[in-house]
Amino acid sequence: MKSIKLFLTFGLLLSSLFIFSQQKPEGKKVKVTGKIVDKGTNQPLEYSTISLVNTTTNKVTSGGITDSKGDFSFDSAPGTFNIKVEFISFKSTEIKAKTITSDTNLGTISLVSDATQLNEVVIKTEKSNVEIKLDKKIYNVGQDMTVKGGTASDVLDNVPSVTVDGDGNVSLRGNDNVKILIDGRPSNAINIADALRNIPADALDKIEVITNPSARYDAEGGAGIINIVLKKGKTNGLNGTFIATTGTPKNNTIVGNLNYKTDEFNLFSTLGYTNNNSPGVSYTNSNYLNSDGSIYKNIVENTDRQRAREGMNYTIGVDWFLDKSLTWTNAINYRKNDGKSPETSSLLNSEAGSNFNQFRFNDQFTATRNVEYVTNFTKKFKKDGHKLTVDATVSRENDNDSSQINTSYSGNTDAIGYTQSTKNFQEENKKLIQTDYVLPIGKQSQFEAGYRGNFNDLLTDYNVSDLDNSGNFISNPNFTNKLDYKERINALYTQFGTKISKFSVLLGMRWEDSNIDINLLTTNSFNNKKYNNFFPSAFFTYEINDNSSLSLNYSKRISRPRSRFINPFSNYTSNINIFQGNPDINPSFTDAFDLGYLTKWKKITFSTSAYFNKTKNVFQFIRRPNGETVTTIVNGVPVETPVILTTPVNLSDEYRYGFEFNINYSPYKWWKLNSNFNFFQNNTRGSFTYTLANSNTVVYQNFDNNASSWFARISSKVTLPYKIDWQTNGTYNAPQKNAQGSSLGVLSANLAFSKDLLKDKATLSLNVNDVFNSRKRISQTTIPGLDSYSEMQWRKRQINLSFTYRFNKQKSEKEKQPKGEGDGGGGDFPG
Repeated sequence: MKSIKLFLTFGLLLSSLFIFSQQKPEGKKVKVTGKIVDKGTNQPLEYSTISLVNTTTNKVTSGGITDSKGDFSFDSAPGTFNIKVEFISFKSTEIKAKTITSDTNLGTISLVSDATQLNEVVIKTEKSNVEIKLDKKIYNVGQDMTVKGGTASDVLDNVPSVTVDGDGNVSLRGNDNVKILIDGRPSNAINIADALRNIPADALDKIEVITNPSARYDAEGGAGIINIVLKKGKTNGLNGTFIATTGTPKNNTIVGNLNYKTDEFNLFSTLGYTNNNSPGVSYTNSNYLNSDGSIYKNIVENTDRQRAREGMNYTIGVDWFLDKSLTWTNAINYRKNDGKSPETSSLLNSEAGSNFNQFRFNDQFTATRNVEYVTNFTKKFKKDGHKLTVDATVSRENDNDSSQINTSYSGNTDAIGYTQSTKNFQEENKKLIQTDYVLPIGKQSQFEAGYRGNFNDLLTDYNVSDLDNSGNFISNPNFTNKLDYKERINALYTQFGTKISKFSVLLGMRWEDSNIDINLLTTNSFNNKKYNNFFPSAFFTYEINDNSSLSLNYSKRISRPRSRFINPFSNYTSNINIFQGNPDINPSFTDAFDLGYLTKWKKITFSTSAYFNKTKNVFQFIRRPNGETVTTIVNGVPVETPVILTTPVNLSDEYRYGFEFNINYSPYKWWKLNSNFNFFQNNTRGSFTYTLANSNTVVYQNFDNNASSWFARISSKVTLPYKIDWQTNGTYNAPQKNAQGSSLGVLSANLAFSKDLLKDKATLSLNVNDVFNSRKRISQTTIPGLDSYSEMQWRKRQINLSFTYRFNKQKSEKEKQPKGEGDGGGGDFPG
């Protein structure tokens, strides 16, 4: 019975399309337009069919299909018609004896969900992993089997144009100055890289990649914006999904999404529990050089890390439909993570024929608590698209890290072991308020305006102590600091868009006022930075035909240094390789240009873009000696090892240009391919002068550098016999030079198999992340006095087995997002 209904449904759709395609234009034509929406949610219904049936001949004479916004538009001969509107799993509706003699707008037509059809009809067609649009790329997480049981960081590493390095840092088109949003709001996590590793992949719905955002969006992020959209059901009744995962190395995860929706309210919730261990390793081989380039010392350091995490996160919220035009949403998000990360390092020091070993054991504990409250009012006016939204968010996060470091020696040395402890307490409070107004003007124009206020307070208390002979820990002032960071950013924006024939334009202006306090309480150093800037944007689009579009975009962006860049001391894992923030670092500004082209064929969607970014006052990390040394006694003689410092600095300018293309290709019904290729060139200009500690030696270093690189990603999904899905993802990051060395090329792959069970209510998935155990950050550093090679692997190969069960929810259920959902809350661009 199900097969018959499915066959009839698709048969009706295909026959309608065939009939429409056979109509020949004869005589006078009129244009018929309108919109089709879901009556329960007021969301647009894409691919709905509308047919005009001649009342005399009872034959379909013309008709059309709705687009992604639910809009339809087609030509028809004048006459009197019965108008039929249909969509799969919705009750059809009919407008009897409608006389059409001139251009006619039928307005908004609402369809009611048919529960009987929904329960009986199983739709086998699935959305692609990647949806390519002219202004953004949308990555559908649920269609990617390789991330089952993984984290949000794993998901991002599979997204076109996006890469994630071994430290969890996210880059877009090879640029790490990217802004990450969650449900359209800035993440409330202190360390976004750690937060992404603690969000289960199964809690994510989709990823939106916006390489050149308009004035509606936050100006932060020189490379663009990545918006992570969490799951939230939109179908009437009670429905949900439960996912259980186990893996090796240890990875036990349970995630549940539950949703209950009526005409009066929508109750949604997500609960996740994770207990895992992510072992990682690193290797560094450093040669210390004399002035003539000869080697006088070699140090080889091997580190083994065991990162155990146990945590939970939940979201509970409600959409309250106060009336047909007013919705009030409230939600609470809570995240708790406790970790234990024992780290063992062995260091072999070779100098002048004398060798000795140093062993360090770092026993680290982490406790993170994060709570967030979100509220939203959405008022929709009578005219379609006319609305006002008000959002507010309040959040707090506490990070409490502590560790004890034991150092011992063996071999040809008289050095005595010692013990140190570190404590890092961070508390961040964030408040956000935002309002957006959207006013359609006529049929093809739209005006938007809004305000956004971000108010953040971050307190970091970092302490390193040494154990004395009496068994007491004494604070070490060289690595101890208390930082109070306050950020107040107020923004106003407005933009106007219009469409004339096939040409669309969107012009916007954003103004942001920044007021930042950087207070180093330990040294009583207080610094205030105030600046305000205008951020214009301009977007031009030309529709070449129904399947091809051309766009030219411009926007101005800002990258503000975050707390890790500013805090003089926030990490201490090695006494000879130290990371140190720079309180004097300033923001950088980017002018971004993008020329894009999108076209669609029967089985292929292809997009390509050429881009150019000019960044002023760009900042990057450099490595340099700081003038200090660590003394070790070898055969009664003190041996000095230079301390190498990693710190961010402002340079002059960076010119980045490149091109990329994305392809979605379905050569057969059983085979889908997605691919992404990006090539970019970096030209950096600037120099840095620093003074070595203790010697007061002034060092000048030129950082002028020209470098090019590229990366490619391909994903293949094949349906095997017995309806087993097989997915393979491959990624290659090519080598890249920088002013102080280079990073080496890395090839990696993921593999997954999936099988639907229990009449498609359940799915069993097996995936292998990093099949060849090759996903590493490999770099070569060459600076005065040092030549160093290093490898860092955050997590070894992971194998996961996941079981998914759905109730009252089809596997491929189309859950549309409201128009304008995301940062800024504005409406869609007209046309």
